[in-house]
Parts: sequence; C-alpha cells; structure tokens
Amino acid sequence: MSEIVHVGLAGRAYDIHIGPGLLARAGERIGPLLRRPRVAIITDETVAALHLKTFQTGLENSGISSVALCLPPGEATKSWPHFERTVEWLLEQKVERNDVVVALGGGVIGDLVGFAAAVLRRGVRFVQVPTSLLAQVDSSVGGKTGINAPQGKNLIGAFHQPSLVLADTDVLDSLPERDFLAGYGEVVKYGLLGDSEFFQWLEENASRAAGGDMAARIHVVKRSVEMKAEIVMHDETEQGDRALLNLGHTFCHALEAATQYNGARLLHGEGVAVGCALAFELSARLGLCAQEDPSRVRAHLRDMKVKVDLSDIQGELPDSDGLITLMGQDKKVVDGALHFVLARGIGDAFVTSDVPAEVVRAVLDDALAARG
Repeated sequence: MSEIVHVGLAGRAYDIHIGPGLLARAGERIGPLLRRPRVAIITDETVAALHLKTFQTGLENSGISSVALCLPPGEATKSWPHFERTVEWLLEQKVERNDVVVALGGGVIGDLVGFAAAVLRRGVRFVQVPTSLLAQVDSSVGGKTGINAPQGKNLIGAFHQPSLVLADTDVLDSLPERDFLAGYGEVVKYGLLGDSEFFQWLEENASRAAGGDMAARIHVVKRSVEMKAEIVMHDETEQGDRALLNLGHTFCHALEAATQYNGARLLHGEGVAVGCALAFELSARLGLCAQEDPSRVRAHLRDMKVKVDLSDIQGELPDSDGLITLMGQDKKVVDGALHFVLARGIGDAFVTSDVPAEVVRAVLDDALAARG
C-alpha cells in the first residue's frame, strides 16, 4: 500500500516512502545507506514514548544498532541550547561523516536535527522519519533546516537535504485531533497555491482522511509531497518559485511571534491556515481574485474544524501596526520590503512585494475588530 515520491536533485536525490508500517520495517530502507550498522536517533519525549521502541526494533530486525537522545517536546526546543546539546551528544557518540543521523519526530525535531547534521563534521547524512501530519506533508521534505532566534522563526539554519524520508501513515493515528488538524493547514496550502483539483478533492474527501481512512491519508501526504518535491527540484534554495510554499506564512510567522511561539495558543499549522485565509482576503481586496474565493477557503477550513480567524486565537494580540512590525522580522524580507504570496484564484498563487501597507493594515484591522 506504500507509495514512493522521488526528489530528483542532482547529486542529492532521495526517495520519500509513504504508507503504513514503515517504522517496523525501517531497517530495510535505512540499511542500504549505512557503512556500518549503527545510527544515532534524536527524538522528543512524547514521540519516544509512542514510537521509539517500534522504530528501534525495526532497525534491530535488520541488524542495525542505535543510540537515542530524547529532547523536550515543543517549539522552544528549536533553540541554541538544544541545538548545542544535540551536536555535542552526536560528537560524544562518535558519529562519523559516513554515518547516518535519524530525526524521529515532528517538524521541530526534523528542523533541529537536520541543522545539526548539516554542521556536524561539515555535513553528515540524515534520515527524516516524520511523525506528525505537518512534518510528513511539508517540513521533512526539501532540506530546509534550522532553529529559531529571539528575533523570529527559522532565522538560523542551512539547506541540507535528507538521504531518505520515511512517512509512516500509521503514526498519524497517535496524533491528538488538534495536532492532526494543525498539519492540515499545510495540506490545504498546496491546493491553494498550485492545484485547484487537489483543493476540490480535499473539499470532498479530507474529512475521510481526518477520520482515519488510510487510502485518503496516503493520498493527502503523497499529493502534498509531490507538489513540494516538484517546486524544490526547480528552486532548491528559494530564489524563485519555492517562495510559493510560503503561502500564508508571512501572516503566520507574525502571529506565532505575537503569541510567543506558545503552542497552547497557536500551533504552526493553525497559523498557516489563518494566514492562508488572510492572504486570500488580501488578494480579494486588491482585486486579484474573485470575492467568493476567500469565502470558499474559509468555509472549507471551518468544515475541517481548523482555526480560520484571528478570533480563534486565545489571548491578547498586538494591533495591526504591531503585527506588521513583526512581519518585518520575517526572513523573506528583501531590502526592507514585505513579500507576500497572493492568489489570482484557488490554485494560482504568485509572489509579490508590491502590496500597499494600508491594504494589509485594513485587512488586519477588520480581522482584529471581528475578535470583539
């Protein structure tokens, strides 16, 4: 039942395996990469309790031994202290340049471990084993790695492609509903930025995926990573088309900073969903897309019980000027100009810096006023 998506980067090509039962057969996939039968695994405490034993047993069945480091769960782990701890632990384990490091976890672990692998001995190979929907459809693919700074998200990092991605769709059963739905924010993004037929399929079938239908889940992950892989192959280091993958993220990153990266208030994928809704509202205000497009986006996100509006975010938020200031910290700012991904319609996104600040402010003012 598993599927394979190939990322055909010259000299750095790799496969993404998608389907159930991949943790238990991990050794079969990882074994061919190894010079010696040993890997170092970094995970978090939540994922370790659920999946580490299954994964290590899957390695042992192919004669591969492993050591594991468990970090605290949560966005705060994507920081200098945990990065330093990870790199020093890998050195203590005598990880060599020909060895393989494994990131077993969600986007936080994948980003942190990928960055550690990028700098350790000037670059060691690593394998992504994403355990959240968000990581399976987005962050585990494409080689973006990094940590957060006090000034903003993902401002410190490197492009470092994995050697293999194992997206075991069985592990999605262990996600709390909120985490699954947060990941769905990134899934919707793919339909909105470049595939209107996929968005229509989601409108008709995404509730089955959320309900546990395995075939629907595999399709959701496969189509998402196909789209990401295609964009990454054209633009690995985000000089052009890859910026389309940031649909909703300029708003999202400002909202995450405004909520102090507190997952209890806002998860990344929830911020992406809210950001996509705001990006379509901004596009409609600028006369780029039909007025009904933002309504359709919001209606689908509502149907899926995903956060849509600023009123869905608990606690205080800055005013519109405060949010625009936070957008200015985004790493996609060029010569001081904010870059937005806007849309001419569902499935037709483009990147621009030519957005009047007063229109952005008006969109945010209205969204904040709706919070009451």
